[in-house]
Amino acid sequence: MHKNQTVRLITFTALLVALGIVLDRLSLLNPGWKIGFGFIPVVVAAVLYGPGVAAMVYGLSDLLAALLFPIGPYFPGFTVCAAVMGAVYGLFLYNKPVRFFPNIVLPTLINSLIGLFINTIWVSILYDSKAYWGWFLYRLPQYAVLVPLNLVLIPAIIHLCGKLKKFTLKRVR
Repeated sequence: MHKNQTVRLITFTALLVALGIVLDRLSLLNPGWKIGFGFIPVVVAAVLYGPGVAAMVYGLSDLLAALLFPIGPYFPGFTVCAAVMGAVYGLFLYNKPVRFFPNIVLPTLINSLIGLFINTIWVSILYDSKAYWGWFLYRLPQYAVLVPLNLVLIPAIIHLCGKLKKFTLKRVR
């Protein structure tokens, strides 16, 4: 990779992480769940740079948001899940033809299942609760909102990324 491209990648990735932190903290929060737009910078990273960068953006955004602006205690399981979810977006959205199914529906469903099943385990551990299924049912409305939100916004983000590619991936001479 050319030196100028590397600098652009690092700079744009840092910008996406910062945007992810802001969007994460502007979410509608409730104990055990949140509804927000923190996935948008991750989808941009996934479309433009692939699974590795998307995983890094989501993982770093989660980690830095939790450490710099804590809402509760930090739990590393959420950061690991965020990184995995970023990689899932990258696997389905990077250098792929834009098709609603599978490229938009499958990563949305996979990430929703990761969030609903695995992050619910972390929530029940974090709140020292033995009622996993109670937390699961409590968190269902969150995903009833997030899934349609993803399905509507991801195609728009992909379209905008086509315009961003001109600025972020263009080779500097």
